[in-house]
Amino acid sequence: MTTDVKSSSRERLLEAAATLTYRDGVGIGVDALCKAARVSKRSMYQLFDSKDELLATSLQERAAAFVAGLLPAADDGRSPRERILYVFGQLESQAGAPDFLGCRYLTVQIELKDQSHPASQVAHRVKADLMAFFRAAAEQGGASDPDLLARQLILVFDGVSARAGIKADTPAGLIAPTVAALLEASGMP
Repeated sequence: MTTDVKSSSRERLLEAAATLTYRDGVGIGVDALCKAARVSKRSMYQLFDSKDELLATSLQERAAAFVAGLLPAADDGRSPRERILYVFGQLESQAGAPDFLGCRYLTVQIELKDQSHPASQVAHRVKADLMAFFRAAAEQGGASDPDLLARQLILVFDGVSARAGIKADTPAGLIAPTVAALLEASGMP
């Protein structure tokens, strides 16, 4: 097998894992993943030690795009308050899309009750990084309790993501006032 074929098979498997697990959940079978990727099970196990490793790798490789789609650039000149509100504006925009099924990292954590699962560990790191962003912005913005505010913001983020993902609510018009109230209550101008 040439490197190009292995790379192509690997990329197809990672894309299939991302697409199918987002749409159908992490319980998707190896047969379905291999069929969608047009790769044999043997090839899959030559490229990845297990389905768990495939799922974790797929999540890890999409983490940078997830972050880029949410966070403002580090040197964009926004105030800490504006940086936090920017994230929630991005979430509101994403949540309004018809194909939005929630935050893939939150979903993985919910579905995989086992926190030692490789995919759960990747999801945990990505979500911890988002909370660290909120905490840093809260601290820079002078919040009275940056840790508490970060926890409150991640709670709102995950709640919006979950409710919009299951089509239980339309977050348009709800997110910004909710986040603004938290920022004001924490003493962030």
